[in-house]
Amino acid sequence: MGFLTALAVLLLSAAALPVSAAPDASAATSQTALATAPVVSTHSNERAGFDGVVEAVRQTVVAAQVQGAVVALPVKAGDKVRAGQVLVRLDARAAEKNAAAGAAQAQAAQAARDAAAREYERQQQLFSKHYISQAALDRAEAQYKAAQAQTSAQLASAEAAHTQSGFYVIQAPYDGVVADVNVVLGDMAMPGRLLLKVYDPAALRVRVMAPESAASAAMKAQEIAIRLAGASASLQPASLQWLPTVDPATHTRELRLMLSADVKDARPGQFARVELPVSGSAGGDSPNQRLYVPVASIVRRAELTAVYVVGQDGKPLLRQVRLGPAEGDRVMVLAGLNAGEQVALDPQAAARVR
Repeated sequence: MGFLTALAVLLLSAAALPVSAAPDASAATSQTALATAPVVSTHSNERAGFDGVVEAVRQTVVAAQVQGAVVALPVKAGDKVRAGQVLVRLDARAAEKNAAAGAAQAQAAQAARDAAAREYERQQQLFSKHYISQAALDRAEAQYKAAQAQTSAQLASAEAAHTQSGFYVIQAPYDGVVADVNVVLGDMAMPGRLLLKVYDPAALRVRVMAPESAASAAMKAQEIAIRLAGASASLQPASLQWLPTVDPATHTRELRLMLSADVKDARPGQFARVELPVSGSAGGDSPNQRLYVPVASIVRRAELTAVYVVGQDGKPLLRQVRLGPAEGDRVMVLAGLNAGEQVALDPQAAARVR
C-alpha cells in the first residue's frame, strides 16, 4: 500500500507541472505577414466601334446635255483622267452645221451694219450743208441703229450655236478616276442620261452614324482610329465634321472623317471600322474606371477564378472575380473587387493561413 500511495502522489505531481507545447506550423504561418498588393484603379477613355463607309468628297455623275449618238469613248472604268480630258464624244455634225450657219448670218449682219453706218455718215454731211431735210437724216439714223441691233442678235445666236456644239464633247471636270461607264459606242445619249462617273481619289472621307454620347467626346481627330477593310494598320483622320442634325429615329449624328491625300488603297464604298471615345454616364462609378491586380495573385481552380483579399485583420479571404484582358504583368478586373483593397501575391501561402 505504501508503494502504491507514493506512485499516485508522483503521477499527480507530474500532471501539475507545465507541459511545453509543440510548435504549430499553421499558427506560425498566421503570424507571418503575407505579401500583398493593392487593387490599382486607373481612368481611361472607353472606346466604341462603329461601322462606316468610305465616300468621295468630289464625285461627279457625268450626263449628256444634248441628244446624240456616242461616236467616241476613249476611257474605261478605272482609268485615271486629267482635267479637260475627253471622256465621251457625241455625233455633233448637225450642231456644227448650225454653228457655221449662225456664223455666216452674223457676218452678213455685220456687213449690213457697216453699210448703214457709211450711209448715215453721208446723210450727216448732206444735212450739214442743208441738202437734205431733218426727216431724211432721222431715217438714216434709224436704219443704222436697226442694223446694229440686228448684228448683235446674229452674233449672240452664232455664239449660242457654237456653245451648243461644244456640248457634244464631254470632258473631265477635274483630275480623277473613272468609277463607272454606263454607255457603249453607238448608244443614244439623251439630255440628263447618265454616261459615266468620275471621283477625285485625293479627297476621300469616312461617313459614320454615331450616338450623341460619342459626339460630345470625340472632338479631336487624334482620338479617332479608322481601320479600312483589308488594311493591317489603323489610321487617323485629317479632320472631322459633325453634321448639326440628329436622326429622330436612331438618335444618331452623322460624322464625316476626312482622310489624308496620301492614304493608299481607299476607295468609295469601302467598309471602314471607326473607333470613337465615348463619355461616361453621370453618377455612380465612372465606366471609365478600370481596376487591375497582379497576375500572380490570381487563383484558378477548375471553373473558379478568384483572389485572396487580405482584410484589416490580416486574414485572407477567397473571393471570386471576373477578369478582363491582361496587360503585361497585370490583369483587368471587371467585377468582384474595389479600388484600394489588398490582394495576396502568394495564393498558396494565403491558403495555408487559418
